[in-house]
This record gives sequence, C-alpha cells and structure tokens, in this order.
Amino acid sequence: MPNLRLPFTRDEYAERLTRVRAAMAAADVEVLFTCDPSNMAWLTGYDGWSFYVHQGVLVGPHGDPVFWGRDMDARGALRTCYMAKEDIVSYSDDYVMSKEQHAMSHLANLIADRGWENARLGVEMENYYYSARAHQVLTDHHAGTLQDSTLLVNWCRAVKSKTEVGFMRRAARIVENMHTAIYDHMRPGLRKNELVAEIYRAGLLGGEDQEGTFGGDYPAIVPLLPTGLDATAAHLTWDDRELEVGAGTFFEIAGCYRRYHAPLCRTIYLGTPPKDMLAAEEALQEGIANSIQAARPGNTAGDVARAFYAVLAKRGIARDGRCGYPIGLSYPPDWGERTFSIRPDDETVLMPNMTFHLMPALWMDEWGLEITEPLLIGDSGPAICLAHYPRKLFVRA
Repeated sequence: MPNLRLPFTRDEYAERLTRVRAAMAAADVEVLFTCDPSNMAWLTGYDGWSFYVHQGVLVGPHGDPVFWGRDMDARGALRTCYMAKEDIVSYSDDYVMSKEQHAMSHLANLIADRGWENARLGVEMENYYYSARAHQVLTDHHAGTLQDSTLLVNWCRAVKSKTEVGFMRRAARIVENMHTAIYDHMRPGLRKNELVAEIYRAGLLGGEDQEGTFGGDYPAIVPLLPTGLDATAAHLTWDDRELEVGAGTFFEIAGCYRRYHAPLCRTIYLGTPPKDMLAAEEALQEGIANSIQAARPGNTAGDVARAFYAVLAKRGIARDGRCGYPIGLSYPPDWGERTFSIRPDDETVLMPNMTFHLMPALWMDEWGLEITEPLLIGDSGPAICLAHYPRKLFVRA
C-alpha cells in the first residue's frame, strides 16, 4: 500500500516470505495459517491490539501473504500491512462471540476461494491464540488435511536482521532508563503502584542514541516486582502497599521498541541484605560471566546452561529448569519467542544474530534474586550484552 511507514523494507519482508516458504516446503505444508500476532507482524507489518478475536495470516504457494481478520481490524491492516487491498480480507461482526456461527468457517471459505480447498494446511496448534473450538471448526470446514505447524514461523525469526538488532538495541536503551527510574524513586514508604507508574513513564518516554530520540512501546508482560517472601515466587505483579526496610524486590521488566523487547532484571534491597543473599549474588555474577563466555556461535544453548549450572553445583546452590529463552518481536502475554531454551539438554546451535534473555534467577525459601542480561550472539567470541546497566544486587537504606 502507498504512503505507509513500514518498520522494514519491502525487500526484507520478501526475504522473510521466502524463508517461510522454504520451511513450509521442508515440512510438506502447502498453505500456512499463522495466528500468532508476532508472526503476523513479522510477515506483513500488521500491528494492532486485536488478538482477542480470531485473525491470522495465510501464506500460500505464491503471491503476497493474506491478512484475515475482523472488519474493523481490516482497516488497521490497510494502515500497517504492505500488501494490496485485495489481500486484506475480513469477516463481519456477526461472527464475533456468536453461538450460531464461527469465524473459522469464514476462513475455510476464504481458503477455498483462493483455490486451496484441498491443500495441506499448516496451523499452530500450540498457540495462545488458537482455540480448540477454532481448530475443530476449521477441521470440519476445510476439505484438505490440517497438520501442526507450531513454531514454523518462530524458527524462521530466530536469526535477526541488522534492522531488528537495531530495534533491540533501542529497547535496551529504554530498559536502562527504566531501571534508573526505579533506583531513583525507590524508597521506604513509597507505594508500589506509584513506583510502577514511574516504570511505565520511563518505558514510554523512550530513549536516545546516536540517531536521535525515540519513544517506547508497551511490553508484552507487565512489570513484575514482588518483595520479600513474595519474591520467592516468580511472576507476581504489584499492589498498593508501601515498601519497607528489610526486604528485597526484584524488577522483571523489558524495554520495548516497535514490538522488539530487551528484558533486563535487577534486584534492590532496602536495608542490609542477608549473608546468604550476598553469597548468591556472588554465585550469579560468576555464573552469568561463564554463560556469556559460552554463548558463542557454534556452541549450543545447552553449553550456555551447563556453564551456569556448573557454578551453582560448585557453590552448593540448588536450582533446576531453564535459565534463558529467545527474545525479539512479541505481543502479550509473553515476550519470549518460544523456540529454544537455555537449559542443559537443549542442543540448539547458536548462530550470529540470535538473541536471548539469560535469565538465571534464584527463587529461594525467604527471598528472590534476579540479575539477568539480554544477549546477542556475535560473529565470533562471547555474546554481546545489549543493555549496559550495573550487574549487581543494589542496596538502598
């Protein structure tokens, strides 16, 4: 469409489409339906808060992708997608929250109208936005076979372009400013909701680099900042209670620029931290440094995790599970890309311009400690830290 300010060049979108079609051919998929809003945006530029209704992008064997969504959201597609108007297809509001008909029957008719009624159709069965009912209706109405193509597009997104890395560097500048705002405002007696207001303010005001100033976007996850015993849990948000001396609070937040995320977590203790927490900080420092050294092209995600867990084992600290995940373009409810994991048994080979959040948090019996880094795999050598913020446990009186 003319006069659109696309985040990427038409050539980059074309290269992405070629990459996806190659993956489709390898998986024996003739037509792909992706309803993950991150994949939709990556393929077409579509950017709207409409993922609470049925929508998606069709990739056929030729031509541009096809946006499919609600009537009112087709207008948003015309404002954000590069495709021509005939490839923006919508369904009426009669399908929304209806017991009589389902939008997936409309999608099946669209697929048939495009000449793909007998095609092997790939769908994302393990996806936040694709319901069991949607799959059943699409199965009933599509004459061809359906096969699970979960993460097919996600894996195509694993290696970032130069422009994508630039967006993530801007997101990192934003998250640095967010943490500076946290430290500047945090004090005993401050209500948590007031502190969260400052976090959002800093995140949306954005940042500055050598090219100028830029604004921030909304992150895919709200700020997580439990305190004291609450910080023994990973995913609590906030309330309106006052901060008190004698407890630590970790801040799990991300800067976001044009939907690209740079998560960075730090912990602030009001008062004097307990000795076991200081010992854990020392272990995290060593483990993170070792993991960054292991995060090189040609090494695996498992190599990175094993470098970290070797330090914990040496220091007698018990922890299991993954300690990182890929990041990039995301929408709620998650800023991870859901492909590889930084855990000992993941043998995904790391490649230049892969990005991930090294997230070796410790949630112990009486406190939680989060010190993390968003990392970029370079052309050689250890991983590059996208953010530049002191890597330590912060202490305030």
